[in-house]
Amino acid sequence: MDDKRNIIMAVLLTGIILFGWPLMMEQFFPDMANKNEVVEQANAPATDQAAGDSMTPAIAPTTGGTDISAAAPTDRIRPLAAVLRESPRVLIDTPRLKGSINLKGGRVDDLTLTDHMVDMSKDSEPVRLFAPSGTENAYFSRVGWTGDGVAVPDDNTVWSTDRSTLTPATPVTLSWSNETGQTYVIKLSIDSDYLITSEQNIINRSENPIAIKPYALINRKRDLDNVPPEEASTWTIHSGPVGVYEGAANYDVDYENLAGEEAGFFASMFGTSAVPGTNSYGTEVSWLGFTDKYWLGALIPENINEVDAKFRSGGGDIFQAEIAKKSAQIIGPGQQLKTTTRLFAGAKENALLEKYEAEYGIRNLDRAIDWGWFYWFEKPLFYLLNWLFKLVGNFGVAIILMTFIVRGIMFPIAQKQFASMAQMRAVQPKMKAIQEKHKDDKQQQQQEIMKLYKDEKVNPLAGCLPIFLQIPIFFALYKVLMLSIEMRHQPFVLWIKDLSAPDPLTPVNLFGLLPFDPPAFLAVGILPILMGYTMHLQFKLNPAPMDAMQKQIFSIMPWILVFIMAPFAAGLQLYWTVSNILTIAQQKWLYSRHPQMKEMMAKEAEEKARKAEADKAAADKAGA
Repeated sequence: MDDKRNIIMAVLLTGIILFGWPLMMEQFFPDMANKNEVVEQANAPATDQAAGDSMTPAIAPTTGGTDISAAAPTDRIRPLAAVLRESPRVLIDTPRLKGSINLKGGRVDDLTLTDHMVDMSKDSEPVRLFAPSGTENAYFSRVGWTGDGVAVPDDNTVWSTDRSTLTPATPVTLSWSNETGQTYVIKLSIDSDYLITSEQNIINRSENPIAIKPYALINRKRDLDNVPPEEASTWTIHSGPVGVYEGAANYDVDYENLAGEEAGFFASMFGTSAVPGTNSYGTEVSWLGFTDKYWLGALIPENINEVDAKFRSGGGDIFQAEIAKKSAQIIGPGQQLKTTTRLFAGAKENALLEKYEAEYGIRNLDRAIDWGWFYWFEKPLFYLLNWLFKLVGNFGVAIILMTFIVRGIMFPIAQKQFASMAQMRAVQPKMKAIQEKHKDDKQQQQQEIMKLYKDEKVNPLAGCLPIFLQIPIFFALYKVLMLSIEMRHQPFVLWIKDLSAPDPLTPVNLFGLLPFDPPAFLAVGILPILMGYTMHLQFKLNPAPMDAMQKQIFSIMPWILVFIMAPFAAGLQLYWTVSNILTIAQQKWLYSRHPQMKEMMAKEAEEKARKAEADKAAADKAGA
C-alpha cells in the first residue's frame, strides 16, 4: 500500500513540476530568451507634429513638512528625436556616456551607455538609460531648491550656460536669477565613467534673509503592465527602488508598493516598514535611486546625516526618488549656500562601484548589485571568475576553469561521501535483518539500527554533506552569472553567442530549420539536454537506492531538470554540465580505489536479476 501511495505521489509531483513550472517561471523568472529587449526610442523617426509643451513636471518635492500635490503624468507619448529638438541643450560627451542636458528645467534627461549595446546585432544601438519626459520611457534627474516667499527655478525655467558641451575636462555652469536678487548656480562636472557631480549654489543679493532648502531627484516613468523582461523584479533579483540607509541595503520597496497595488513579497512576508504611496528615510542616507538588472540611476548626498530621503508615486506610472536637506537654511543678505550631490547613471560594474566607494566614501554602493543572502560567498566567487576571464579572454572557458577549481576543493568531501556510501552498503544486509526481526516494533527497530550505526562506526548523514554544500555554491554561482554585467553578451563557442541568455539552439524546431519559435516550456537547448544526460550517467554510476521509490525519483529527475534549467543562462547550464562530467570522472576513479564497492553493486545486480527471473517464472506458472 505504501509503495502504491509513493508511486502516486511521485506521479503527482512530476506533473506539478512539469506543468506548474512554466507558471512559476512567468511569475519569478521572466522569459530570459527575450531578456535583452530594451525599448529604444532613439530610432523613432522625427515628426513635424507641433511640439507644444511636452515637459511633464517632476513630482513637487516636500517642503515645510507638507507634500505638494504631484503633477499629473502626461499620456502624450512622442518620438525621442522630436522631443530632443524642442528645447536648448548642453551636450554630454565622455568615453562612456553620450547625451545632453535640457536647459529647460536643468534636467539630465538624455543618456546612452556607449559601452553597452541593446542586443548583439551589428546595427544595435547603445543602451539608453535616461530619456526626457514626453517619451515612452521617461527617466531623468535634476537638482533644485524649495523656499517660502522666494522665487526658485522650476521645470519651466530656462537656464543660461557658459559652455555647449560637458566633458570630463570641461565642467558646465548653469545660472538663473530671479527678480528679487537671488542667483541660482549649478556647476556640473562629469568623470570618464558614470558619475556626475552637481554643485548647487544660491547667492542672496537682496536686502532680506531667505529660507531655502536644496534637493535632488530622479523621476522615472514605469508602465507596470509592460515591464521589459530584463527589468522585471523577481524574488532572487531586485529591480526597482533601492538604496542604502543606516549602513544596510534595502530591497523591500517595489514599484507596486509605491503605486499602492501591493506591499511587495518581502515587505508583506516579513512586515517591513514599506508604506504604499511613499517611503521615507531620515538616518544615514548613503544613496538611493532606481535599479534595473544591469543599470542604476542613484542620488548620492555629500553628507549622509544631513538629508532626508523618500520614494514616492506621482500617480499613474510616475515614480520618484528624492533627497533634500533636513531643514530649510537661512541665507542672509550677501551670503550664499553651497550643496553638493552626485548622480550615478550607468552600468553596475562591480569594480567601478567599489572604486567609487573607496574614492568618495559612498557606503555599500556595490550593494546596488543584489548579491542576496550569500554576499560573503558570491563576491569571492565573482572575483575568481572575473580573474579567470581576464586571464583567458573567454567567459565560457573561465566558467569551465572555475568548475575545475570548485570540484577540486570539494574532492576531499566527495571522497568521504563515497566512503560513507560504501559503509552504508556494507551494513545493508544487517539492517534488513533488523527490519525483518522487529517489523512489528518500529521503536525497537530504530534503536537497533542506531546501535548498528554506532557499532559499525557509520554516519548515515555523512553522504548528505556534499549536497548541502553544493546548494549555496550553486545558488551563489546562479546569482553571479545572472547579475554580472561582465558576462552580458559574452560569447563562448559555436552557437553560444551570449552566456547570460539561454541556449538558443533547440531540436524542437530542428535547430532553427523550421520557421517557428517554440514556447518557452519546450525551448530546450543543447546545453540543458547535455546537462540532463550527464546527470543521468552520474546517477547510474551511483549505488542504486535500496528504496524503489527513491530509485524512480532518481531515474526521472535528470529529465525534469532539463526543462527546469532550459530558461536559465547558458553560463549556468555550462557550469552544471561540466560539473557533472567531472563528477563522473571522479566516481570512476573512486570506484578504482574501492573495488569492493563495485563488486558489491555487481553482486546486488545479479541478485536482483535472479529474483526478477524467479518472480517471472512464478507468474508464468501461476498463469498456466
